[in-house]
Amino acid sequence: MSAFALASSERQGQTLQGQFRAVHGHPRRMLSYAEPLHHREPLRGELPPKMACTEKLATGFTAGVAMALSARTWRLKRHCQSKVVMVKSPPETFQSMVEKGESNAKMSVLKTLHASIMGGCYVGMSGLLSLVIAGNMMPGNLTAQTVIFASLFPINLLLVLQSGGQLFTGNTAAMSMALYEDKVTLRQVLKNWFVSYAGNVIGCCLLAFVARYVGLLSAGTTEMAVRIAMKKCSATFGVTLVKGVMCNWLVCMAVWLATSAQDLTSKMVGIWFPISMFIMIGFEHSVANMFMLPAGILSGAPLSLADVLFKNLLPVTVGNAIAGAGVIGAGFSFSFGKLGAGHREP
Repeated sequence: MSAFALASSERQGQTLQGQFRAVHGHPRRMLSYAEPLHHREPLRGELPPKMACTEKLATGFTAGVAMALSARTWRLKRHCQSKVVMVKSPPETFQSMVEKGESNAKMSVLKTLHASIMGGCYVGMSGLLSLVIAGNMMPGNLTAQTVIFASLFPINLLLVLQSGGQLFTGNTAAMSMALYEDKVTLRQVLKNWFVSYAGNVIGCCLLAFVARYVGLLSAGTTEMAVRIAMKKCSATFGVTLVKGVMCNWLVCMAVWLATSAQDLTSKMVGIWFPISMFIMIGFEHSVANMFMLPAGILSGAPLSLADVLFKNLLPVTVGNAIAGAGVIGAGFSFSFGKLGAGHREP
């Protein structure tokens, strides 16, 4: 090595030693290039090499975990903000109802009949549950029995909607909305109404006969079934029709709220309040009566088939159809669909 190179190397060493003294205040010698690293004595305030390495690894691992958790938290926040919608807006709910009506119109007669029979069975099961519990609790306390009945009965609509069943009352709204939006024809609407009504009658009557056969129509259950059946056939045609209108207004709102909700708990809440409301008020639901009236007759109520048809089912059915097609179907189509298209600002 030349004299110039030696002098240059010596100056670099002195410079590095000066920098170490400035930083660490350590008067010791610099480590020779030929001296192994693990033989170097730690400087003042410095950890031994192995401990320093361990500390760096721990610090790096902790920092990595923190960064990963931070990134995951950010992704979850972004997912929640962009994906999770607990309730649809009213226009979105209206479109969902229209799509439901359009889907019902495309079903074959046999599939519609099957879905309607199942819907009637679920209504009958809930009606039987309500009769058995409410009829045998607090005998003589009609208010308490009504509240218990109203608290239990709404489970039927959750079963129907979540299983793909069909009820005539809900179809009056969904099919009408699809009709007003030009998605289905009047012939398809009437066919769906007729088939779903027939299927609901079959399902409800079947459950009434099952309840009678297995001996559930007894004691307080029998007394409550007879009392309800007699009361339902005691009013005039006009009064019963108006009760039918008011009832299906609430029932279709329950279907609307359940369609709007995106989780099962919210759907049940949306169903429970309107359904329990119409029962406690005393309104008339045609499909519910398809079970309650046969159950009352099988329990000993002195009613004829003519009484059931002309004093209850006929006016209630007309009232239910008016509410579903007019109040709810036309009302929401005017608010969010084609019926009100000419009344909105451009």
